[in-house]
Amino acid sequence: MPRRKKPSRVKQLAKTLAAIILIPLASYIGLAMLGSVIPVNSGWEEPEEGVTIYLSDNGVHLDIVFPVEAAGVNWRPLFSPTDIADPRWYDADWVMIGAGDRGIYTTAKDWADLRPEIALNSMLSGDRVMHVQWVTRPEDWTAAELRLTEAEYRRLFAAARETFELQEDGSAQRLGVEGYFGSDAFYEGTGPFNLVKTCNQWVAERLRIAGVETSLWSPFSKGLPWRYREPDAP
Repeated sequence: MPRRKKPSRVKQLAKTLAAIILIPLASYIGLAMLGSVIPVNSGWEEPEEGVTIYLSDNGVHLDIVFPVEAAGVNWRPLFSPTDIADPRWYDADWVMIGAGDRGIYTTAKDWADLRPEIALNSMLSGDRVMHVQWVTRPEDWTAAELRLTEAEYRRLFAAARETFELQEDGSAQRLGVEGYFGSDAFYEGTGPFNLVKTCNQWVAERLRIAGVETSLWSPFSKGLPWRYREPDAP
């Protein structure tokens, strides 16, 4: 009876490496899917009248699109018109705000610029910075639309504002790097950025604090907008 060949060391090593990579990855994706369907603030109902906000999704990253001024609070005092390359955008009625990793935002203008060591650091021990863009037609950017009561909106505003590192005069501290367009800028943030505290989870946590129904854990951009209405046609 012929003897079975023992697998080579190379094949054994390849299998071990595949297990080391694929098992944690599969577990992460599985937990993300589970966290995305578990609701928080499940008793929330969208009011018939209130303050409209939007969620913007570029396929990877979520932002919250706020009215610049609503419910007695205003974003303009946090930002100077000189923060952006084209100050005319400062007159826009909407501002799109999101969180990200310092290394990615300050070194990669697009995915081709992203270095492996920067990506790895962002997953394990990144540093949160904030991205702010002034927009005029939020429905062109968005994957979801929802209304909040004025009280909910003020809580959302406060929850987002507290993740900016503020200067003594109450304004946000701008990073010394160029934005992507003439209408945006980067600012110092507070808190960590990693595989758990992603840009998309930042959005979910702000909505949770506001009292809005959201997903328990939504590290990917598709794990949250499905809960809300699609934007009304312009």
